Amino acid sequence: MVLGVDVGGSFTDAVLLSPDGLAIGKAPTTPRDQSEGVIAAIEEALAHAGAGAESVRRLVHGMTVATNALLEGRTARAALIATEGFTDVEELGRQARPQLYRLCAAGPAPLVPPELRVAAPERCGPNGVLAPLDEAELSRRLELVLDDEVEGVAVCLLWGFRHPAHERAAAAAVSDSLPAAHVSTSHETAGVVREYERLATTVLDAALSPLLGRYLERLARRLEREGLPPAEIMLSSGGVAPAASAAAHGSWTVLSGPAGGAVAAARSAGDRDAVALDMGGTSCDVSLVTGGRVAVTGGREVGGRALALPMVDVHTVGAGGGSIAWRDAGGALRVGPRSAGAEPGPACYGRGGDSPTVTDANLLLGRLDPGGRLAGGVALHRDASRRAIGRLGAELSLESEQVAAGIVRIAGVEMARAVRVVTVERGIDPRGLALVAFGGAGPLHAADIAEELDMRELIVPAVSGVLSALGLAVSERRRDVQRSVLLAGDALTAGAVAEVVEELAQRGREELGAPEAQVRPTYELRYAGQGFELDVEADPAPDPAQLRRIFDRLHCERYGYEDTAAELELVTVRVAVALPGADPFPAPPVPALERPGRRVHLGGSWCDARVLGPGSARIEGPAIIELPGSTLVVPPGWSGTADGDGVRLRR
Repeated sequence: MVLGVDVGGSFTDAVLLSPDGLAIGKAPTTPRDQSEGVIAAIEEALAHAGAGAESVRRLVHGMTVATNALLEGRTARAALIATEGFTDVEELGRQARPQLYRLCAAGPAPLVPPELRVAAPERCGPNGVLAPLDEAELSRRLELVLDDEVEGVAVCLLWGFRHPAHERAAAAAVSDSLPAAHVSTSHETAGVVREYERLATTVLDAALSPLLGRYLERLARRLEREGLPPAEIMLSSGGVAPAASAAAHGSWTVLSGPAGGAVAAARSAGDRDAVALDMGGTSCDVSLVTGGRVAVTGGREVGGRALALPMVDVHTVGAGGGSIAWRDAGGALRVGPRSAGAEPGPACYGRGGDSPTVTDANLLLGRLDPGGRLAGGVALHRDASRRAIGRLGAELSLESEQVAAGIVRIAGVEMARAVRVVTVERGIDPRGLALVAFGGAGPLHAADIAEELDMRELIVPAVSGVLSALGLAVSERRRDVQRSVLLAGDALTAGAVAEVVEELAQRGREELGAPEAQVRPTYELRYAGQGFELDVEADPAPDPAQLRRIFDRLHCERYGYEDTAAELELVTVRVAVALPGADPFPAPPVPALERPGRRVHLGGSWCDARVLGPGSARIEGPAIIELPGSTLVVPPGWSGTADGDGVRLRR
C-alpha cells in the first residue's frame, strides 16, 4: 500500500492506495504541530481500508511548514556570509518597486539583519580565484558575530556557483564556530547565475531548514511509534525525495503542498491541456497543464522573496472556503485574503468563529448540505452562518441571501483573475483549455469561474476533495539539479551541452540512489543581450539548430516576434532525474448514484442533490453532485456525464 498525506489550511487529507482500491481519511489540520493532524488522517484512512500500519510500503507527505513560516515571518534566526562588498545584496534586491505607482511601498524586510552579515575576505571571477579566502580572518569575524541564537547560516559568495571551494571552506569555519547551526551554501542550494536570486534563495534556505528539520524529526518519531515507514517529502518541483534531503534544504519544499495537487490534476486531464484549480480552506492554487505535465519554472517569487529553484508554476490567491468577507472603508463587499483557517474556522463549524466566510455563504445558499458532517465530526450550523452573514448584511444594508450571493460571486471573480495570470497574461487563450477543479471548495465554484473566462469544459475528479493527497501517492521520485553554463556562439555545441547534462544526471542519480532513473533536461535560453530566459525541453544531446528552432517559435508565441539574426545563448541547464511513481489503483466502491432527498434552488430552478456512484449517468444542470470530500455545483446550461472517475461537463 502507498499513503499520500497532504496538509491544507483547514484539513489534512490522507489517501491509501492498494490493489483492492482506495481509502480516504480526513482530519482537521493542527497548526501548532501539523504531525498530529497527519497521524489522525492516516489512522482514519487505515480504518476505512481495514488495514494496519504494517501494510504500508511508502508514505509520501506534502506539507505547508515552510510556506507558512515564510508567509507569516516566523523563520529561524539566520546569519549570512558573503563576499566583501556584497553583504547587503538581499536588502538592495533588484531595486524594482513592488507596485509601480506607489513610491512608498516596500518589499519584505531582509531575513538577515545588518549585524548578522559577515564579509568574507575573498574574491573569485568567472575564470577562477582572484584573491584567496583568508580563513583565519573569516573565523575571527565569525566569532564576533555568531551566537547561540543563530540557527542557520547562509554562505553565498560572488562566484560560488562556479568555483565552490571558498564556500566549502566558509561552511567548515561555521561548523567550527557554531556546530549546532544549519549551514546552507549557494552552490548546493541554487547553483545558478544572478547573485541576488541565488543569495535570496540561500538565505531563505538557512532560515527555513531548522524549522523544517524539527518538524520532520517530530513526524519521524510519531511515524515510528505507529509502525509506519519513514516519510518521503514532496518538493516544490513536483517530485518526492527522502525526508533527510528535504530537511537539509527547506527552501526546496516551499510549494510542497500545491505541487501534489498539480501533479494529480495533470493525470486527471489526460490528453487535454488544462488549467488546474485547487481551492481549499485558505487559498486557491492555479497551475497550467500542457502535454500531460504540469508546467515547471526555474524560479519565481513567493511572499515577495525570490527563489531560484525548479518549482511547479503555481499562482496562489487568498480565496478559499475560510476566506473572510468584510466591508471596506468605501462600503464595498470584499472577500479575503484573511482567512478563518482551521482554528476557529468558519462560523458554521461551531468552534468559536464568528466571521462570515465563503463556506458560510455556500451553506446559507443551500449549495452545501446543512445536515452533512466534515472531517473530525465537524457539523455544519446553518443558523451560525446566517447570524454571521446577517451582521455583515446590516453593515451593507442588504439581506443575508444577497450578501451570501455576493460573497460567492466575488470569490469566483478573484479565482478567475488567478487563472488569467497563468493564461491570458502569458499569451495563452483559456477558452481552449479544460478546467480541472479540485480541493474541498474547488468544485463549488468551478462552473462560475469557467463562465467568467468563457471556458467550455470542466473536469472534476471523483476524489477531488483529496486529489492533492492522491497526487502525492502517485508522484515520481525525483531530484532536480541545475547549473549555469553561459554558452554561446562556437562554444554552444551538442557535445558541450551533452557533457553538462551527463554530469548533472550522474549527480542526480547518485543523490537519488537510482542508476536507472530517467533524465529530462531543460535548457534556459535567450537571445544575446536579453536579461531573462525561456525554458526549452529537448534531448540530452541536443542539436543547437534544433534548440534554435524551438526557442524561436516559443519566443514568437510569447512576445510576438523572433530575431533570427541574434546569437542564441544557453544560460542554465536543469536536469530532472526521476523514477516513475505509482500507477493509480481502481477506485473504491461508492454508493450508487442516488438522490438523498435534498432539494436546492439553483440558477432560478429547483434541483435534487445527488451522490456520485459507479457506472455512468447523464447530468443536466442545474444540479448538485455530492462527491467524497467536496460538492459540485452544475449551473443551468452545463451538461455531461458522471462515472467512477468523476464528472466531465461541457456547455
